[in-house]
Amino acid sequence: MLARLILEDGTVFSGIAFGAARESYGEVVFNTGITGYQEVLSDPSYCGQIVTMTYPLIGNYGINRDDFESVRPFIHGFVVREHAESPSNFRSQQTLDSLLKEYDIPGISDIDTRRLTRKIREFGTMRGVITTSDAKVEEFMGSLQQSGNMNDQVSRVSTKSVFTVPGRGPRIVVVDFGSKSGILRELTQRDCDVIVVPYNTDAKEINRLRPDGILLSNGPGDPKDVGEAVTMIKDVLGKYPLFGICLGHQLFALACGGNTEKMKFGHRGGNQPVKELATDRTFITSQNHGFAVTKESLVGTDLNISHIAINDDTIEGLEHKSLPAFSVQYHPEAAPGPYDSGYLFDRFLDMVEKHKKEVSPYAITR
Repeated sequence: MLARLILEDGTVFSGIAFGAARESYGEVVFNTGITGYQEVLSDPSYCGQIVTMTYPLIGNYGINRDDFESVRPFIHGFVVREHAESPSNFRSQQTLDSLLKEYDIPGISDIDTRRLTRKIREFGTMRGVITTSDAKVEEFMGSLQQSGNMNDQVSRVSTKSVFTVPGRGPRIVVVDFGSKSGILRELTQRDCDVIVVPYNTDAKEINRLRPDGILLSNGPGDPKDVGEAVTMIKDVLGKYPLFGICLGHQLFALACGGNTEKMKFGHRGGNQPVKELATDRTFITSQNHGFAVTKESLVGTDLNISHIAINDDTIEGLEHKSLPAFSVQYHPEAAPGPYDSGYLFDRFLDMVEKHKKEVSPYAITR
């Protein structure tokens, strides 16, 4: 079946449909990962977006049970150059096509993804629609303009109720703005007692859980759409050690008086170089974000810049000047990789242990 990807500026890419045969609107973005398409599909941070893979062959190792980063995908469409219909891998349990059909997600293949990526890099992300209809392009323009930008992605992907992943170590409350499973894996591997709470949980409820530390997860959309989370962070800051990842990093910045802005086309892929300023070391990181903290907004705040992106000098990490709190814009839990930055979870837990000793009524004083 023939399909088209139509952009809001009227550009049309014609190709072959796979996955669900339906019409779907979303923000068209691109990911530069060579592997990890299953993790991309199941990353809640892509909620509301049509994702283009720049690597030309997608689906060749199939889909398996173990590599999902959430219970289900939330993307609105998938764009590839070549769709591998017959995967070959000992772990493969289903095809990419069958997964997209299962979750009613449309895909389009056999288009020039290089041309599409270059267009996004030049003009920025834009709204688009995947369709199998032969209607005139003009008939889609009104719907593309009206579709606008979603502002409820976090509420769509966040857990609706509190759940626990028991452990014998420190109790960490994960505020779920669209958390990837990789975050829970990293914490449980370190034997943390994890409690996952919805995005709109207030400070009073978090206090009742008596955490040793708080982790602000990744998630989709504009951080300014999650105002209740900013209020919560202000209320808990200083009471507990805090670690923010991706959207959690942006919310941490807003709570401390910083500002965020939408990027031209964002960072999405597993090959993004980031410099840690304290050590002058460069790490290759996994990233997925379309907003960034602005440098000028940090003047006069209690935040220091700890990491920067090598490619465009945007902020990739922050540290509070006096309180036990820090954040990174990238994904130290990686999935599918690289795993260069897993040490940040150890740094967070060291901070948690230090804080426990300082505030515990049973701490030995000398």
